[in-house]
Amino acid sequence: MKKILLFTALNLFFFSTSNAQVTIKPGVKAGLNLSRFTNSDSDFRPDFYVGGLAEIKFSSFYALQPELVYSRQGATITYNDFAVNPSGGSVEKKYSLDYLSLGAINKFTFAERFQAVVGPTIDIQVADNFDRETSDDLIGLDLGLAIGLGYSLPNGLTFEARFKQGLIDIFGDNYNAYEDENNNGNYDEIVTNQVIQLGISYTFGSK
Repeated sequence: MKKILLFTALNLFFFSTSNAQVTIKPGVKAGLNLSRFTNSDSDFRPDFYVGGLAEIKFSSFYALQPELVYSRQGATITYNDFAVNPSGGSVEKKYSLDYLSLGAINKFTFAERFQAVVGPTIDIQVADNFDRETSDDLIGLDLGLAIGLGYSLPNGLTFEARFKQGLIDIFGDNYNAYEDENNNGNYDEIVTNQVIQLGISYTFGSK
């Protein structure tokens, strides 16, 4: 966590003290989330993200991109529930965790229009669909690290794929809410968010 906060602070310091000529272009972004919970025998759950950005370009090679994104995440869990299905068949449950995500993304351009991106995010939980008892155990804040690749067109459109790993146990106490008496799970393993993001962004003022 300390490394992520230091990385963010260095980004902000570099921006505030740089004497280089910079350009700032606003933009919007949206795309597909494929999310799961680690250490929970979960499957990826599809949903979406949408938000805004500001590309602060210091050179043709490097840009800092602050982002504010609404991100619908979660997981699909399959388990046995005889109360719901007396025949003993499995039951599928889609869990949802919605976040307001603030990111400080570093963009490195190579081969003219290809980009590598990396940066920290601070995610604030704004909604969930867990039952009331389990929902009270959820932690309302997550720190994440995003890495990815993108390709930009001259008209301002960028196609991008990212992998985002949460760094904080979503329950805060190593408690796996999905394990029941039939699963024999390991309660000592933390449960974190893990997201694959496939999307598109548009930066205004691009040539």
